Amino acid sequence: MSAIAAPIRHSTPAPVEHPIGVAVGPIGRLGRWTATHFRAVLSAWLVIAVVLGFFAPKVETALSGAGWEASGSQSAQARKLVERHFQGLGSYGLTSVVYSPRETATDPGFKAVVGRVEHLLRSNSAISTVVAPATGISISADGHTAIVQGGAAKNPNEMVAAADKLKGKLHALSTSSAVVNLTGAPGMWSDFNAANRSAMLRSEVISWPVTLGIMLLAFGSLVAAGLPLMLTMVGLLAAAGSLYLGTLILPISIWAMNFALMFALALGIDYALFLVYRFRGAFFGSKLDAQEATAVTMDTAGKSVLFSGVTVLVSLTAVMLVPSPAFRSMSLGIMLAVVFVLAATLTLLPAVLTKLGAKVDNLSLPWAHSGEHRSPRFAAWGERLWRHPLRYGIPALVVLVALAYPVTQLKTSMPSIKVVPSGDSSRVAYDRVQAAMGPGSTGPLQLVAPSGQAAAVARVAQQDRGIAQVLPAQPGSGGLALVTAIPRQDPSSPAVGATIERLRAHAPAGTVLGGAAAENHDLQQVLSAKTPLVIGVVLGLGFLLLLIALQAPLLAAVGVLTNLLATGAAFGVAKWIFQDGALHSLLGFQSQGFLDAWGPVFFFAMIFAISMDYTVFLLSSAKEHWDRTRDAREAMVGGVAHSGRVIFAAGAVMVAVFLTFALSGPLPPKEMGIILGVAVLLDAMLVRLLLVPVLLRLMGTHAWYLPRWGRRMLPEVRFGHA
Repeated sequence: MSAIAAPIRHSTPAPVEHPIGVAVGPIGRLGRWTATHFRAVLSAWLVIAVVLGFFAPKVETALSGAGWEASGSQSAQARKLVERHFQGLGSYGLTSVVYSPRETATDPGFKAVVGRVEHLLRSNSAISTVVAPATGISISADGHTAIVQGGAAKNPNEMVAAADKLKGKLHALSTSSAVVNLTGAPGMWSDFNAANRSAMLRSEVISWPVTLGIMLLAFGSLVAAGLPLMLTMVGLLAAAGSLYLGTLILPISIWAMNFALMFALALGIDYALFLVYRFRGAFFGSKLDAQEATAVTMDTAGKSVLFSGVTVLVSLTAVMLVPSPAFRSMSLGIMLAVVFVLAATLTLLPAVLTKLGAKVDNLSLPWAHSGEHRSPRFAAWGERLWRHPLRYGIPALVVLVALAYPVTQLKTSMPSIKVVPSGDSSRVAYDRVQAAMGPGSTGPLQLVAPSGQAAAVARVAQQDRGIAQVLPAQPGSGGLALVTAIPRQDPSSPAVGATIERLRAHAPAGTVLGGAAAENHDLQQVLSAKTPLVIGVVLGLGFLLLLIALQAPLLAAVGVLTNLLATGAAFGVAKWIFQDGALHSLLGFQSQGFLDAWGPVFFFAMIFAISMDYTVFLLSSAKEHWDRTRDAREAMVGGVAHSGRVIFAAGAVMVAVFLTFALSGPLPPKEMGIILGVAVLLDAMLVRLLLVPVLLRLMGTHAWYLPRWGRRMLPEVRFGHA
């Protein structure tokens, strides 16, 4: 803990007059301008916060609960055909399950409950038609379970919203002898989103006190610790308001807001730490006045923050390559938070720092000291790594490679019903239907074909070894027919995916296959195909940005490739915990036997974005020392000494925040918390503060070599002021 809050004391220096001002570059001049136009900057941000903040409270109800599909896929096409020509009896229709352990579907009490369910569904504008239970189709063989179907009259997002309102009313129709629960895709997404929303709120309640405590230790004063909260709140208000306005144009996933909150907090802390430490060094250490200290801060740390923010945005932009509304809107939500936090860091924060001046250390801890930008403890650590690089570097590399090795056996698949809490309505109904009608009954496959080919489609389905039952073909409008095939296995089983591929290969031309299981299969296929592309784009653009910033190809490659070590190690730990089921009793979850398919691509982009923060902070500081001294030792030791405390403190906060999600109820927040928390822990502690400095030591002056072509093509970038 002493590495976070160094034992320091200071006295307020007498301001030094600078009639001409310290020579700074464009970012430094921006800092100086904000410092001299405090009221204008503050007024502008107040307007942004008030205007967009007005819309922010509306965002929770406007965000989408669906969108987990592969845009343009065959299953998405099939769903649209079913919605248009078969009264919406597709994957986003409502499935109400009535179950009685004592009565059957022919008993008066059971019939009365079914009748009330049908009446409630017919009275709702989201339902286009109601299909009563039918023997041999939607009534179990023992008669104790019956399904009432409601056709979707609205789009998937609106059907999830309809499920939010109807599931409680449907369950209220239960009697002492018969129970009613809602399942199907809308019901499951409704329960899943509600459980995750509740889990995120619980995690935030736990994480905020921990975060505030670590920030107080990291910043050393209550006033300084409030600065990242200012950035977070401004960024979050602006992002939330922008997301609401975005929902007026296109559906945006409810997860976009959750991830926007996490990134607003993460970057708000990172950027504020870096700028506040540098400002204190310039103001208290170099004894510049507040305005010139701000200009110097922005000319050095501000430039690093700008490069970091651009790198984060580039990483998240690559997720847009996945053709799925949920993925693209989540990425958009995070990017909006990043844009606003970055803008506030480059304009509002320097203006506030100038205004505060020495008051930035008001309400400080007894041992807090600000005039020391260079940490003696991290300088000593850097010197130790310089003297004994292999003693520390080899064990760190062995640990990272050992943790990353299990990734070679990582399995991924779309989430199963196990991600929904066991007591929720959709999970109860899902389990009841499977118990009464077979494991594949909850994932029917829908084959849409011209009416003249319906018999041929049915024969193909009947002959497939993966199909347990084929229901009679339903005629629809537009000369189409719908053949429903019930698989033998649970919808999340890989065997169902193989069945889908066989049916598509052998069905007559013009047949399209859909259903909830097919939509999951198609999205998983798209994710598998796009993940290498997303990773390649992120690595390539990350290398390019580091090359521009550092002017050193070898060092840029080191910065990017070492990110892969921490990421691989985090996914290796995730494989051990979530795929193999280790620690399942401690963390309170039921293993699916795989990692959710959306994890690798999305978590990789998030991990890379956060890791690049620390990479830029460390290597830009090292470059500043290299440009000034041309001494490889001073570059490495100075880089660690000047950025180590920031990386350590920021990493500690992020690990605390992310690991609180491991305490959440549903499985996906646990996956997110463990993977991101472990990745940040390993990246900050083993990679940035150990392995990268060791590599700098081993490369020596070669780390900073810039070929002739680079000197011709790259713009000159320096992180030190004149």
